[in-house]
Parts: sequence; C-alpha cells; structure tokens
Amino acid sequence: MDEVTTSLQRPETNTGRSKLVRHVDSFEIQPPAAPHNGVPRSAWARARRRVSRWHRPYIALLLLLDFAAAAVASMIAIETFDQSRAGFYNAEQDPTWFHTVAFVLLPLGWVVSLWANRSYDRRYLGLGPDEYKRVIRAGVAVTATVSFLAFATKTDLSRYTVGTALLAALLLILLNRILCRFVLHVVRRNIGQAGHRMVLVGTLPECLEVYTAVTRNPSAGLVPVAIHVTDGYAAAKGIETPVPVYAGRDVLALVREVGGDTIAVCGSASAEPGELRRLAWQLEGSGVDLVVAPQLTDIAGPRVHIRPIEGLPLLHVEEPTLSGPALLAKNLMDRVAAGLGLLMLTPVFLFIAIAIRVSDPGPVFFRQPRVGHEGRTFRVWKFRTMYVDAEDRLASLVDRNETDGMLFKMKEDPRVFPVGRFLRASSLDELPQLINVLKGEMSLVGPRPLPADDGDFLGDVRRRLLVRPGMTGLWQVSGRSDLSWDEAVRLDLYYVDNWSLAYDLSILWRTVGVVLARKGAY
Repeated sequence: MDEVTTSLQRPETNTGRSKLVRHVDSFEIQPPAAPHNGVPRSAWARARRRVSRWHRPYIALLLLLDFAAAAVASMIAIETFDQSRAGFYNAEQDPTWFHTVAFVLLPLGWVVSLWANRSYDRRYLGLGPDEYKRVIRAGVAVTATVSFLAFATKTDLSRYTVGTALLAALLLILLNRILCRFVLHVVRRNIGQAGHRMVLVGTLPECLEVYTAVTRNPSAGLVPVAIHVTDGYAAAKGIETPVPVYAGRDVLALVREVGGDTIAVCGSASAEPGELRRLAWQLEGSGVDLVVAPQLTDIAGPRVHIRPIEGLPLLHVEEPTLSGPALLAKNLMDRVAAGLGLLMLTPVFLFIAIAIRVSDPGPVFFRQPRVGHEGRTFRVWKFRTMYVDAEDRLASLVDRNETDGMLFKMKEDPRVFPVGRFLRASSLDELPQLINVLKGEMSLVGPRPLPADDGDFLGDVRRRLLVRPGMTGLWQVSGRSDLSWDEAVRLDLYYVDNWSLAYDLSILWRTVGVVLARKGAY
C-alpha cells in the first residue's frame, strides 16, 4: 500500500490498520465501521460506570477522613475552652443537642460544603493545587454559614471555640488530603495502579510530545499504552516508539483492545472540523474519558477563557500577569522566608563551612556573575563545591559536557570534591542564595539564573528575564540536570507565561520531594 489516508475518527473512510509493533512498518485493510451520530440505540443499555474506577474508593476514603477531621476539630475546641457550650440551652444537664451539632451536623456541613465546591471531583484529585483551593473555599463557606446561622438565630456562641473548631478542621482536612495524595503517588509510582491508561490520537510527533510530557511525572497517573496516528504514515515507518502504533482503526475499539480508559486527542488532530464532536458522540455511554491536548500546550488554564459567540466557542488567551497584588505578596513572602531561613539555618551554615574548609582549603562561598531580572547582572551566593583550581581545569573538560545548553554539566565531574558532591546531591550548596532573595536579586521560585559570561541572551531565552530568577523552579522539579536545554527553556518560559502565587506554592512543595529523592542533581 503506497498511501493511506485517514482522519481522527471517520469510520466510513477508514482503510488501513497497523500491526501491533514498536515500529511503524505496515498497515492492513480493515472493514469500515458503522457511522455514529451520537444517538444510542437504547438509553438503558448505555454504560453507567466509567472504565477507570480508581477514584471511587479514594473518594470514599476522603469522605470518611474529612468527616472524622471535622469531628476531631470539634473535640479539640471543646476540650480547650470551658465556654464551649455557650449558646446551647441546658447543655450541661442534657448535652445531646450540643454533641449532635458538634460531632454530626458540623462535620456533615463540612462534607456538604466540600462536595459543593467539587473538592471530590476526580479531575482535581491527586495533582495540582486546585484540590487545596477548593478545600479552602469550602472552609470559607462553612465559616460564613455558621456565622449567618448564629446571627439569624441570635445564638451567642463562644467565638474562640467556633474559630478553633473551624480552623482546626480546615488544617486537618488539608493534612488528610496531603497524606492521601502522598499515598496515591506512591501507589502510582511503585505499583502502577490508580491511574489512567491513555490512547494518544494525532500525528506521531504530536503524540510523542504528549507522551514525553505526561510520563515525565509518574505521580500524575497518566500511562500512555498506544498511539493512533492520523497522518504521516510514510514518514513514520521504521521509527522506534515507546508504545505500539496503530492507524486507520476504530478508536473506541482500539481503546477496548489495549485495555485503555482514556483517549487523548493531541495537537492538530483536534482541529479537524466535526471530527472531535463525532468522537465525543461515539464515546457517550462507553465509560471512556476524552481529553484534548491542544496546540496551545504552553498556555495554562487561568489565561485561557472560553467565550462562545453564535455557537462558536472561542479560546481567548489573556496576557500573563506579572504585576499587581499577587506579585507584591510574592515579594513579601520571599523576603520574610529568606530572613527567617537565614536565621534558622545559621548552625547548618557553620557546619557546612567547616566541612568545606577541611575538604579543600580556600573560600567557603563561590560567587559568580549571573543574569537576573530584566537583564541586570548580580553575583549569586553558593557554597563552594569544587577545588579552587576548577575554573583553570574547565578548558580541558569542555568536550565532555553532558548537556546541550549554556551550562556545563558532568555527572562525574573530577573538579568536585567529596563533600561538594554531597552538597550538590542534597542541594545544600544552594542555601546561601537566600542572601540573594533577601536582597531582592532572586526569588524563592523562578527560572534558574544563568551565567553572565555568555553575552546577551537571544531569542526565546530572553523572556526568562521578565521575572526574577529563583532558587527553585519548574525546571528543577521536572528533572533538573537530566533535562535537555530546549526542554528546560520550555519549562522556564511556561512558568513565566503562567505564573501565579498558587503555582509558586505548588512548586515549593514539589521541591521538597525532588530534593529528598536527589533527582537529577550532580
């Protein structure tokens, strides 16, 4: 067969079928499938349960833990304050109603509020900050409801008791979510369960790009199991792929054949007129999820708004927010955290300084010019991890560089002394950069500062300079030195274009796990 043509899902014109191999080599004729118009034969025959059901026991566990957390918070408040029963008539002689409110109705109100704020929605569980945002919104809603009821019924409640119960419940529920997410991530990484088995649909380059993105973080639970290519068969022949490649197949039948539960439409495949809609129709009642990875892959949700005009849903992309109250809060958080960190870590600094001087006589700190916000040059603070003649020895090692970018990296760099190797692996050598953060030259989160001796940055790299460089960033929590230069730049640009305070907090949280695991640090 010299040429095979197909589309995202056009059963009446499907003419090819690929062999289940790791190379795109050959295609076989497959009879056309019956067209689908979105009307099921029988509404009663439609599947009611999704193929992927890991979230059901997980949500049930969250419901129980959230209810228990609210009840424990009420108990803490009651045991802490003697006036906890204030406002409840005859509570000392007959505490039944008081206990019902404290240990049943209030926890039930928390669960209802959490459910109303969609904090049990499977799309927000296990990944990203949205789950925590919705828990906080639920806490605000519960507080407002309790305040309104107390005002409406003229009940003189103990403000300290109520405040303690609500705040403790919020903190315990957030702690529950963090622990449950940690367990979920362990299960996904080590056992390979509680995830989504995805079939990627699109051109081979687009599918491989999405494959690389979703498999970079196993904790996300997205496991591509097959690729269904829609174009470029001839160019794809003989290319090695990480999962089997198919073509010209009925997508739903393919998903069932490979045991998938999710279809991911990649890039330009979603632009075929009417095809995505027909695929969504075909999946109705099948229990298979449909996700779309559009070509706007570097634009995050807060900047994208759907505004339908005459039945045409237009995606409006807003400008990135690089100023305003959120940036002021970020600067304040940076300065306060840096100041407190320097005070608390002083003994650690002294211990590291002694270890460095014992390992190799010379200065404790290494200061190098770096490019910062809007191209301004500053000198970054780091603990010295290399021998004092490291710069002189660099010329003889240039041809052994293991990265393809502006930085020199070697996993077994002979210029690094043993204590320095430990400092690098544990990221302790970066701690003095808190001085740069306190001075306003750096931030806790942002693109890593690059050396200033390479001249002016050109092309897309210059956009990194719109924000202050950070001690950690999306690059660091996504692979660090294991990433290619192009991928690192793409991640930094994504951060610049989609920055938010919540995103910073999420990266800081992820940094803890990356540092403890010593991923990509050398």
